[in-house]
Amino acid sequence: MHLLNLYNCLNTYLVIGALLFGFGIYGLVSRRTIIGMLISSELVLAAASVNFMAFNRFTAPDPAVGQIFTIFIMAIAAAEAAIAVSIVIAVYRNYKSIDTDDIVDLHG
Repeated sequence: MHLLNLYNCLNTYLVIGALLFGFGIYGLVSRRTIIGMLISSELVLAAASVNFMAFNRFTAPDPAVGQIFTIFIMAIAAAEAAIAVSIVIAVYRNYKSIDTDDIVDLHG
């Protein structure tokens, strides 16, 4: 019966957030395409959202604080996705590839 009460424990949400964060960082390090890196960064932002909502539910006296932070994270993730997709399209038009090894002549 203890498995049915996992939703009511802060540690469960923190473990889920840590797993999402770990998968996101692993994806950022191991992926070679820009699209894979974008998806991995979304996982990192989702992990932050899960942690904010978990702390909001279990520790915050004002329930709106964690929800506001999560809405801001979702807005930042949406803006990041829109900008990244436009950059991917521009890179693909110039280099005919989205592989990060093929676009090494970019200088910052």
